[in-house]
Amino acid sequence: MALLDGRIAVVTGAGQGLGAAEAIALAAAGARVVLNDLPGPALDEVAARIPSAKVCPGDIAEWSTGEALLKAFGGLDILVNNAGVLRDRMIFSMSEQEWDTVIRVHLRGHFVTTRLATAHWRDQSKIQGRPVYARIVNTASEAFLLGSAGQPNYAAAKGGIVALTLATARGCARYGVRANAICPRARTAMTGSLMGAPPDGPDPLSADRVAPLVTYLAGPAGERITGEVFVAHGDMVALLGPPTVRAAFHATGDEWTVDELDATLGKVFTADPPSPGFVCSETLPLAPSTLGED
Repeated sequence: MALLDGRIAVVTGAGQGLGAAEAIALAAAGARVVLNDLPGPALDEVAARIPSAKVCPGDIAEWSTGEALLKAFGGLDILVNNAGVLRDRMIFSMSEQEWDTVIRVHLRGHFVTTRLATAHWRDQSKIQGRPVYARIVNTASEAFLLGSAGQPNYAAAKGGIVALTLATARGCARYGVRANAICPRARTAMTGSLMGAPPDGPDPLSADRVAPLVTYLAGPAGERITGEVFVAHGDMVALLGPPTVRAAFHATGDEWTVDELDATLGKVFTADPPSPGFVCSETLPLAPSTLGED
């Protein structure tokens, strides 16, 4: 109970899946938890498991919802952004509404809470004359690394969330803010059709397997970690590295010409038909109990 004793934690998307597991884990670690999701029996069921929690239902992309979350306990120490929806479609079939809905809930939802939380922490830091205790754990996805073909809206939103996380970590470090993103693999209502039914025994893709990482990043040790992206599932946590430069080319003169570019790059891109190259397919083989072994 001492790990987060008395800390105030907001968890969005807390009505089911990852958000519910994270909220329960944070409460078990001693945090006073504010639960956010759309109103309904699912959110009520999670609240029943955390008697000390406050429920703050509402559309996370609405400014008023973000303000209400911050006021629920009169302060904030930990923000876990998890709310999301899916509207899967190939890019050539996607409607304007399907694009806007996913971007709104995922990316704008992360922005609203982050904007209000960081402004609060900045003000508190100035009042106290020192950095404050402030943790943000955002939920991205490997879809942003792989360019998920049937989820261009979701992949774009998750890529934006990673960029938002990094910008927040850089811009708010002086105030004590530590911001990180996780790419979880978990069997939830949102991913059930993709991952199939759970096994009869323990589920290695249970959302409960991801919650300890969130609790750790939200805890005192999180002071040393910011601007990082993790993949987490089962008994595995992978720390992603920053993008690397694949190759660099220089013009023979002061500037490139189209002909010289063709002569240079034409030797590199020779596959016919071409395959997308700017993806991080290395994350796909990651499996429990493999990292760190000889």
